Amino acid sequence: MNSVTVQSSSHDYEVLIGKGLRRNLGEVISTGYTSILVITDSTVQDYYLQDVQESLSEAAPVFSAVVPAGESSKSMGRYEELLDRCVELKLDRKSLIIALGGGMIGDLAGFVASTYLRGIDYIQMPTTILAHDSSVGGKVAINHPKGKNLIGSFYHPVKVIYDMETIETLPESEIRSGYGEVMKHAFLSDAKWAHRLLKGKLSELSVDQLESDLMRGIQVKASIVEKDEREAGIRKYLNLGHTLAHAIEAELGYGEITHGEAVAVGLLLMMKLSNDLKGAELPLQDYKEWLERNNYPISVLNRIRPEQMVEKMKLDKKTVRQKINFVLLHELSDPYVVEIEENQLVEHMSLLMDEVSGE
Repeated sequence: MNSVTVQSSSHDYEVLIGKGLRRNLGEVISTGYTSILVITDSTVQDYYLQDVQESLSEAAPVFSAVVPAGESSKSMGRYEELLDRCVELKLDRKSLIIALGGGMIGDLAGFVASTYLRGIDYIQMPTTILAHDSSVGGKVAINHPKGKNLIGSFYHPVKVIYDMETIETLPESEIRSGYGEVMKHAFLSDAKWAHRLLKGKLSELSVDQLESDLMRGIQVKASIVEKDEREAGIRKYLNLGHTLAHAIEAELGYGEITHGEAVAVGLLLMMKLSNDLKGAELPLQDYKEWLERNNYPISVLNRIRPEQMVEKMKLDKKTVRQKINFVLLHELSDPYVVEIEENQLVEHMSLLMDEVSGE
């Protein structure tokens, strides 16, 4: 088992990574909770809920709440239903919520924990590659129909428990999704790591390589979050690729493509803007070939209109005074934030769409 300690202003917490951890939760979770509520989704329920409940059966009364799988469950309606469940079970301030699932469950269950009784403990138990990013850092949220994660708070878990066995059941789309964020972390931190990833094929990943990439990604996220917990400065760099990604998700409808796939497409625009507008020499062609080799849905660019994307970007929570801020790279591992004019965004998105479609 490997571990990383994340330091936050409220408390430090461990990220544990290993195989079979879900069956030994009694050994890694503090005792003394009056009750435990496991929040999961309809897909993860069938695979792992029973294991988690059984491993905690001697710690405290264990209950569950299940929402439909998919990003559409990160809604005000599901949030209200889960609060009703907390009240029904008479959870108190010594109760624990466990978020068992991918990034959607982590965000939703974490937001419930942050607001019920003004905040109770929760633990992240990610079951996807993508959630190596979202489970660390203390951002919890639900979506608004007009934009992703517009309703949320900063609220850190008391622990993150990452059972590597849970990713063995992931479909190909979820592996792609997870590596969209892995690639982001590599672009932000280490050119050699990024170039190694660009040469690879996701279908040929070994378990050891996957665990190594996830650990490195968590370390990158943790090191940035510790220096800037509430996104006043360098934490904004973690939004690399996300400005377009969130706009795509909002435009197409949440769940049409995975979040990490949208981020991967967003990184493509980031590289083009960095190169064309700011004179960087990022490996845009190598990255485009990596996306194609690993079946990322870059054709989604042909389904959107640049003008509509710009309007969606204005609703992004990182936008200030209707000015769209982008995280770009001077070079791999050297990020910065810059405001980009609307007409430039429209022009370069149009050029990128032409390149993708081969026109």
